[in-house]
Amino acid sequence: MTMIVRDLAPSDTDAWVRVRRAALPFMVTTPEQVAFELRTAHPDKKMRLLTAEEDGEVIGTAYAGIAYDSTEPGQSYVTPHVHPDRRGRGAGSLMLRAAEEHLAAEGATAVYSWAMDTPESRTFAEKRGYRPTRSAHFQRLDLANGPLPQLQELPAGVELRTAADFLDDPRPMFEADAETTSDEPGDISVDFSDYEDWINHTWNHPLLDRGLSTVVMVDGRVAAFTAAHTDGLTRYASGMTGTLRAFRGRGFAKLAKTASLHRARAAGYTEAFTNNDADNGPMLAVNKWFGYKICATEVRHVRKLG
Repeated sequence: MTMIVRDLAPSDTDAWVRVRRAALPFMVTTPEQVAFELRTAHPDKKMRLLTAEEDGEVIGTAYAGIAYDSTEPGQSYVTPHVHPDRRGRGAGSLMLRAAEEHLAAEGATAVYSWAMDTPESRTFAEKRGYRPTRSAHFQRLDLANGPLPQLQELPAGVELRTAADFLDDPRPMFEADAETTSDEPGDISVDFSDYEDWINHTWNHPLLDRGLSTVVMVDGRVAAFTAAHTDGLTRYASGMTGTLRAFRGRGFAKLAKTASLHRARAAGYTEAFTNNDADNGPMLAVNKWFGYKICATEVRHVRKLG
C-alpha cells in the first residue's frame, strides 16, 4: 500500500467532505464550504488543506494555518482527521508532520490542535509532544422530534430580525460579533478589527444562512444574535450565539435561538448541532435548556516549535 500526503485539489472536495463527515459527524461540512475556504483564504493565513491518500483514495484531511489575526505572533493550528475505517495506517502522523514543517517555515512558534477525548486520540497527541489545554463539548438536538420552547411575547422595545435584514449594511453585525467573540474562552487571543476580512470570510461564508440567523434588537440596537450554519438539506449548526455586554442577563440569547430553531424546523432541518468551550457555563446552560445533549468532547492541545 502506498500512502502520500499532498495538498487538496479542487476535484477533492467531495472526498474531503466524506472523510470529515465520517470523522466528525456532529459538524456541518459541504463541498461548497471547502472550495470557498480554498479559494478565499487570507494570504497571511498561509493555509494548507492537506489530504492523505492511500492507493488513490483520500482517507485523511488536515486544515493548517497561521492565526494571522492573533494579538500574539507565531500562533498556528492544525488538526488531522482520518476516516474511522482507515486509522492506524500512519495517515495522521504523516499529515501532522507535513503541517508542522510548513507552519514552522512560516514562523510559527506554537501549534494548537484538537483531539477527541478518547484514549486513542489523546495518546496520539501526547506521543507527538502535544499537551492538553482546554476542552469543548459537541452537542446535538433532535430538531425533528424533540420539543422546542414556545416563542414568547416580545417585551416592549424588543424586536426580532434576521441577518438578511442587514444586507445593505452588515457593520452592526460585525460589531456585535467582534464584542461577543472577544469574550469567548480560548487559547488564542484575536484582534477582531478587520471589517473587510470579516465580510470576506464570515458574512460571505457559504454555510451562513442569513434567513435563519436571528438578531434581537432593543430600541433599534443589536442586543443579541445567533448565526445559523446549514448544509441546505437537514443539518443546522450554531455558528455563534452572543449577547452584547450591556444586554446580558435578560434572556436574549434564548430568544434568538428559539426563533431560529423554530424557523429551521419549519424549513425541514432535522438535526441541530453546537459546540461550546467546557468553561462557557452560560451557553452550556442555555443549550441544555433547549434540550441539546453532549454527543462528544474534544480536547485542545498545544506543542511549542523551535
